[in-house]
Amino acid sequence: MPKASPSLARRLARSLRTSMFVQVLCALVAGITVGGLWPDAGSVVQPLGDGFIRLIKAVIAPLVFCVVVTGIAKAGDLKSFGRIGLKALIWFEVATTLALVIGLLAGNLVRPGSGMNVDPASLDASAVTEKTGGGELPSTSEFLLHSLPDSAVGAFAENSLLQVLVLACLVGAALLHLGHTRVPAILPAVDQAQEVIFAVVGFIMRLAPLAVFGATAHLIGEYGLSALTTYGKLIGVCYTVALLFLLLLSAALKIFTGVSLWKFVRYTREELVLALGTGSSETVMPRMMQKLRQAGCRDDSVGLVLPTGYSFNLDGASIYLSIATLFIAQAVGIDLTLGQQVTVVLVLMLTSKGMAGVPGSAFLALSATASALGVVPAGAVALLLGVDRIMDTMRVATNLLGNCVAVFAVSRWEGALDRDRVRKVLDGEIAFVPEQEAPGTAASAEVPASTATEAVR
Repeated sequence: MPKASPSLARRLARSLRTSMFVQVLCALVAGITVGGLWPDAGSVVQPLGDGFIRLIKAVIAPLVFCVVVTGIAKAGDLKSFGRIGLKALIWFEVATTLALVIGLLAGNLVRPGSGMNVDPASLDASAVTEKTGGGELPSTSEFLLHSLPDSAVGAFAENSLLQVLVLACLVGAALLHLGHTRVPAILPAVDQAQEVIFAVVGFIMRLAPLAVFGATAHLIGEYGLSALTTYGKLIGVCYTVALLFLLLLSAALKIFTGVSLWKFVRYTREELVLALGTGSSETVMPRMMQKLRQAGCRDDSVGLVLPTGYSFNLDGASIYLSIATLFIAQAVGIDLTLGQQVTVVLVLMLTSKGMAGVPGSAFLALSATASALGVVPAGAVALLLGVDRIMDTMRVATNLLGNCVAVFAVSRWEGALDRDRVRKVLDGEIAFVPEQEAPGTAASAEVPASTATEAVR
């Protein structure tokens, strides 16, 4: 007698119990509901999201250090690591410049700020200062100098990824120079520390649904959906341009590597929903590193390209900044000339590189651009205070996918991409297994999809 299939209710209950993707989606819906019906409750549950982000940030720096050190030491070739870094920077500059140019073209065609006729004198410029804490973006020389650590402990304490990367490269180079025979215990210790960190990440990820609920309830409760009516045209342009940019990236990825971006999105759907729900791509960096490694990207490529991209490859932010600059100019009745728009691109190419980790960085970059142009009142940036948080979804998704595409592209460029494994993983022939659950390293986690359990129980 054939065994009866489980009822729909049981299947739903099992999915809710075992699938983080379903749990996060339910938390997202619950957060929207609570924030919409009881706005004051949003501030009460906000610490759930903030606490989760703090926990994840606590493990990012040591994880990046371990991955980069082991990647260099196991690759056995420091020159190839240098080539990966150079190729990554080239890719980042091309991608962000393309994002800026596409954003400006769309802003000129659609003109989202046209007809608003805002009087700059009526805007409260002090609100921007409050948002940014009175800070400013570092200059190019300051940014480069700050990338060099003046304290090994301080780099980790301040969670400065670029400084941690520099330290990791130095340690990895020293291991290659000394050889495994002179320091036989160091590399295994770093490798084991990496496994411990991934295990900690696994524990923290169990709290992801609570984080999404808290962050979403706070967002909806504080900002509501009123901004959609006031800034609907600007929001529509930014999201449409971001989608167009991702389609261009998808085509480039397919031509250059043979990898389907849509299949990769399906493969990383849990991480993408989590990043969108919390409004932070940093929350999923550890898991993205695991998934990229298990999908055929070599350790050294993942360890260098992905963390560096968080500072140098802000594609979503570039789209937003270019459109937002035109928006505030059009809103106050100023038409920028071609020369002034070229200046916008050049200024944003520099300022966008120093945005990561700076409070209110988008407003600081826009203020710096307005000052460089000399024709747009800096106070006009206050126009975007009501819509900036809504743009986080676009920025986070585009930044995150742009960095993952960069990892695949640079890996293929360097010959560090296992294309057969990528195909099997993205087609579901090999299931993802979190590294703290795998019997060995990522390479040993080739579990047939038919017998593997779903990711992150």
